[in-house]
Amino acid sequence: MVSARETPSADDRLNEFKHFPVAWEPSEEQIKDANLTRFLKQHGLEDLAQLLKKSTEDLEWFYEAVLKALHIKWHHPYRQVVDLSKGMQWPRWFVGGKTNLVDNCLEKHIESGRGDHPALIWEGEPGDSCEWNYAKLSREVNRLAAGLKALGIDRGDRVGIFLPMLPQTAVALFACAKIGAVVIPIFSGYAADAVAKRLDDCKAKLLITADGFYRRGRIVSMKAVADQALQAVPSVEHQVVVKRAGQEVEWQEGRDIWYDELLKDHHTPVETASLASDEPFMIIYTSGTTGRPKGTVHTHAGFPIKNAIDMYFCFDVKAQDRIFWLTDIGWMMGPWLFLGTTMHGATMVLYEGTPDYPHAERLWQLVEKHQVTVLGIAPTVIRAMMNHGDAWTTRYQLSSLRLLGSTGEPWTAKSWQWFLEKVGRGRCPIINYSGGTEVSGGILGCYPTLPLKPCSFHGPLPGIAADVVDEEGHSVVGSVGELVIRKPFVGMTQSFWQDDQRYLETYWSKWPDVWAHSDWAAVDDDGFWYILGRADDTIKVAGKRVGPSEIESAVSEHPAVSAAAAIGVPDEVKGEVPVLFVVLRSGYSPSEALEQELVGQVTSRLSKALKPHRICFVDDLPRTRNAKIQRRLIRAKYLGQPLGDTSALENPRSLEQIVPLIKDKVTD
Repeated sequence: MVSARETPSADDRLNEFKHFPVAWEPSEEQIKDANLTRFLKQHGLEDLAQLLKKSTEDLEWFYEAVLKALHIKWHHPYRQVVDLSKGMQWPRWFVGGKTNLVDNCLEKHIESGRGDHPALIWEGEPGDSCEWNYAKLSREVNRLAAGLKALGIDRGDRVGIFLPMLPQTAVALFACAKIGAVVIPIFSGYAADAVAKRLDDCKAKLLITADGFYRRGRIVSMKAVADQALQAVPSVEHQVVVKRAGQEVEWQEGRDIWYDELLKDHHTPVETASLASDEPFMIIYTSGTTGRPKGTVHTHAGFPIKNAIDMYFCFDVKAQDRIFWLTDIGWMMGPWLFLGTTMHGATMVLYEGTPDYPHAERLWQLVEKHQVTVLGIAPTVIRAMMNHGDAWTTRYQLSSLRLLGSTGEPWTAKSWQWFLEKVGRGRCPIINYSGGTEVSGGILGCYPTLPLKPCSFHGPLPGIAADVVDEEGHSVVGSVGELVIRKPFVGMTQSFWQDDQRYLETYWSKWPDVWAHSDWAAVDDDGFWYILGRADDTIKVAGKRVGPSEIESAVSEHPAVSAAAAIGVPDEVKGEVPVLFVVLRSGYSPSEALEQELVGQVTSRLSKALKPHRICFVDDLPRTRNAKIQRRLIRAKYLGQPLGDTSALENPRSLEQIVPLIKDKVTD
């Protein structure tokens, strides 16, 4: 493991990356067969650079060309591609158009005679599996949609989906969309308090969950967590329960309904709701640096079209592809996988468990068994898999793979090279992909037709006017700056759920008419782009974002805690791990036993995945005169980095108790 003190800064990492040689080059066949090549030829474009320029300067041309390439269906045609009369913060896309993502993800393939093509392949951790074609998936979606309507769920009602990666998870998402209900995806590993906050914020009317699911050979009692959460969410009237683990559960008559029981009497067709292009389809929550989780609002013609654009150009997805992304419904990449894959009529591969259980070869076994062509995985997982050695990857045929994908956090050169050589066998490009929940996919990506440097991006995705700027908002090349977007794009969140002001403050308040994404980034002299870490306080543990305020709120519920501050500390495997600084109430003293209690407090409220690496007891926390805790200074002091300006501190002596991490190693 690497000591946090030894972890390089963003500038150090950029200097390292600048000197990397090209590590992969496409073959003539890979270039010739790519969607990107075909699109350029069809539209008389010389190269990618010309496409990127035209895609942001002529929005009407670009989106009409893309909608044609993706065969997007409309119930009623739109009269205007985009309306910017309210400013670029509030674009209205495909004005006057009516659609429903279910038509574009499911029905158009059945109508074209491809109903027997596999839509999803699923495998559970114990080894049970199934395969559904598009016709089967559509039938199941129709039955659940009818069941939801029978429970009183209608257009605009919010429905929580708190499920592991099951076939029923995809069914639930599409069934809600079919009737115009709004989906609330929730990470399957969350504790009750985190589930409750998300359901209560949007006043959800129904929750879909499971009795339990398998995780490293154990059954996780999911319904017990859901039951506890619902005690704090009076708006939820019904809970639909998928029978996955077959274990006994507590039952509340009148509220709880078995999934299969709900479906069994519903076989008649349900009309697909005809919805305005900008009608909400999903509120997916993402944690920020302060306050409650932010509910990003996505639409029927925003989120899925952005997913499909990215899959078309970067991941070169075609109907014959089988796409496996190790993810969860509560992470943006879960809905992204469901919608982007089916928009192209391809096959999604879903897996319930962990990639190294019951043995280190499970992930590679899945790739071979299900003939996966596109494998997506977070760098965190690759770093963990590397610890098992190279032999595991050689025992299985991985020849079906043609592209590798990654997102969630920056790479290290060593792990990137291992992924390229040991998994991709040097044939498959690594499509590095970075964006966020707020943008429905990627800001930066790679293309399978261009050479690759380790850890790099080729640049912005089509339709994204990305830039790297200095503190004054001026473009910079060859030095570290902040990643921004200068023009509106399909997929950007409409706002935060019932909180327009917070949306404006989060993304639009730093520079006029510029979206600030809060990532440190850089472009090297050869034109390769790099993401070099977060510019805000958000902590990313194994690719999962959590706001420090959520961790602080969880630990502060303990009677011993007076105040707390959470920071993210670099970790070689997980990217970051949380470290907590805690001020105790009078009558309590620091001890190892109390530290373990507080760790347990956080994991019980949030998730074991967000377990604090360490808790440090201090007498005070550095604050400004308006009482804002300065996490940036805490992190800098703890990691032994330059503090910068401390003049705004009300209590500068508070930094003296934060002892720099020198000998301690950040470990798993």
